[in-house]
Amino acid sequence: MGDYHESVNTLDEKSKNIVRALNSLKEEIEAVDWYNQRVFSSENEELKDIMAHNRDEEIEHACMTLEWLRRNMEGWDKELRTYLFKEGKITELED
Repeated sequence: MGDYHESVNTLDEKSKNIVRALNSLKEEIEAVDWYNQRVFSSENEELKDIMAHNRDEEIEHACMTLEWLRRNMEGWDKELRTYLFKEGKITELED
């Protein structure tokens, strides 16, 4: 399988699920980008509305996957708590 950089036989089921989630997150973010470009490129208002709706659905999917990663992969919880929903310069929040 092309998603694995190590032998799939050495990975437990949790590790495989993390690979699945990370790949899904990448795909959802890519879909957000595609739909967003289509929203700004289309001159048809009805089509723009549909594409914006689709983009927003992909954002929802990405957020759901991100939350799964937060709950299931070490490191995500700490970093998300550091950076999300904070005021100020992002690069200075870890200080």
